[in-house]
Amino acid sequence: MVKTIGILTGGGDCPGLNSVIYGVLLKAADAGYKVIGIEKGWKGFLENRTRELDVSSLDDLHTVGGTLIYTSRTNPYKNAKAIQEPVEREKAIKETAKMMASQIKTLKLDALITIGGDDTLGVAAAMYKYAGANVIGVPKTIDNDLSSTDYTFGFWSAIQLASNTMDNITTTARSHQRIFIIEVMGRDAGWLTLVSGISAGADIILIPEKPFDLQNDIINILRDRVDSGRKYHIIACSEGAIPTRESFERDFSTISQNDIDHLPKDDFGNPLLAKLNMSKVLVKELNNQNKLREYFIEKDVAYDIREVTLGHTMRAGTPNSFDRILGLRLGLQAIKLVNNNNFGQMVCLNGTEIGSVSLSEGAQKKLVPKTSDLLEVADLITKVKCGKQNHT
Repeated sequence: MVKTIGILTGGGDCPGLNSVIYGVLLKAADAGYKVIGIEKGWKGFLENRTRELDVSSLDDLHTVGGTLIYTSRTNPYKNAKAIQEPVEREKAIKETAKMMASQIKTLKLDALITIGGDDTLGVAAAMYKYAGANVIGVPKTIDNDLSSTDYTFGFWSAIQLASNTMDNITTTARSHQRIFIIEVMGRDAGWLTLVSGISAGADIILIPEKPFDLQNDIINILRDRVDSGRKYHIIACSEGAIPTRESFERDFSTISQNDIDHLPKDDFGNPLLAKLNMSKVLVKELNNQNKLREYFIEKDVAYDIREVTLGHTMRAGTPNSFDRILGLRLGLQAIKLVNNNNFGQMVCLNGTEIGSVSLSEGAQKKLVPKTSDLLEVADLITKVKCGKQNHT
């Protein structure tokens, strides 16, 4: 019987991490298991940084934001994945995975629960694939970009924070007749920007899955909005939003392809798109649009463009009720999988039910599909606000 379970949190923090931990602790205590917290994610796992977690001293932990066992973005496979030759790279990853699996025994654990996004869960998936490690994954990302789960915990808390900020910025935009560009987290997936933008009534929404044309998707829309009597404008922009190649070459003068190609990367090789500051780039490009400025002035509307980067504020604070409950349920399910020796699985939400899928499947990316009705809603809002609706 499993008696000692390790638990770690990896990647960026988000509301609901402690909720999952509390769910694990509640069920583990009921089953008579001991839970060992591994501090600082995979970094602490490799450095034997552990402490026992006592549920009786952590009342209502699910209401607290962040993670009490800390987190990091450490990638144990960093050196292996840097190898260029495919066969040698795969061999190195396999050897690292086996070493990681042996560390579970070194820490005297019977099972390991990993809470994280595609990077963190990818590490666990390789441990199971190559070494049959007793690992369970719990999907965590405010980006909501993991496949096989309808929602990840932390997503709706981050949506509310972003939506509230855009609501508040609107009062300043209205007062000063400003164009505000709000940069929202989202490296590859635009779920956060799309949903929070719709929620707050953003006038233009830019996401990574749908490259934009500066002239057609921003400049012309701003002009149409002024024509229809609008005096202020809110643009919700994902940090990973990019222009089309045609627009980039035609419309952009303040950044080059070299700037994009040479962005710094994190330990998992992901470009740090926040360093590009697309919101700032758009402010600069729009400030260079003298014809648009003149048109605003002609219509007696101020041409004042500002940007706000939400950044880590979206990860901050306590989880909302949905994420508290979801976190507890996911933690509970993780222990049930351990009870059944059903390892190599990721817990997930499907509809209203909590289930599980293989780690290798669950760690895959989920982007906004082109057929999403959310995209249709966003486009319709923009269209109507530009006075472009059909009249019968």
